[in-house]
Amino acid sequence: MSQPYPVTDADRPDGGRPDRAAPVKEAPRGAPCWVNLTARDLESAEKFYGTVLGWEFRSTTLGEDFAVAMKHGRPVAGIAAVATDMQFAVVWTPYFAVPQVDEAAARVRERSGTVALGPVSFASGRAVVSADRDGAVFGLWDGRLPGGWETWHDNSPVVVRLRTRDAFEAAIFYGGVLQWADGAPDSCTVSYEHEEVVVRSGESIVARLSSGAVDAAPDPAIRPHWEVHFAVDDVEAGADLAHSLGATVLDRGHGRTGPWARLRDTDGGLFTIITDPARG
Repeated sequence: MSQPYPVTDADRPDGGRPDRAAPVKEAPRGAPCWVNLTARDLESAEKFYGTVLGWEFRSTTLGEDFAVAMKHGRPVAGIAAVATDMQFAVVWTPYFAVPQVDEAAARVRERSGTVALGPVSFASGRAVVSADRDGAVFGLWDGRLPGGWETWHDNSPVVVRLRTRDAFEAAIFYGGVLQWADGAPDSCTVSYEHEEVVVRSGESIVARLSSGAVDAAPDPAIRPHWEVHFAVDDVEAGADLAHSLGATVLDRGHGRTGPWARLRDTDGGLFTIITDPARG
């Protein structure tokens, strides 16, 4: 499971210095606020994803095993090289913003989900790693985000999509846990479009839920899981480049929103590349 990547003083736009203070904002309630890779080796992960996705990296005060991936000067994702030490799987995990992480964790348990880690306290908030009733892993974050992260769901080249057994059942689970469509002005809205559940925060699509995963499948790419999609300029070239670096191209296609390729990185982490995150 994926170790949380929280906000720390060094990740603030003022670098933790009071003479360079900058505003720190909350993430939209119920929306994904970052994605994190649990990796085995940070240098190898940076080399692979930097080459394939054009990312640059900066360090954090969390230690030498943690980094933030940047693209066009904006944060994209966190990487935590703790899979070996903590005996976690190599996996991409989305984190969702909640106002009270203890209450959200209780709602996970009430709906037959699992709380695997946390709440864990950090400088600017608290995190939980959970799994839904079908085993898909996701995170919860209760805290504040530094400049650049607060509009991550609007501007980041990332899309999250749940591949699950039944999208309607999953929408009820996540809707209850994350308080989607609860009538509050700041809640995410949920609709059914093109045979999938679409979640929006304001005008932005922040998540999609699709049916068809198989619970007992031996292949993790077929079992219920949250997919993380990253935008590239050229999907075919990106897939070929990833393959040349030792990744596995699991599938390629061209759907309603354009070309895509589903990949397994050199350590086994699953991710998908697309061309347009707004439509992905």
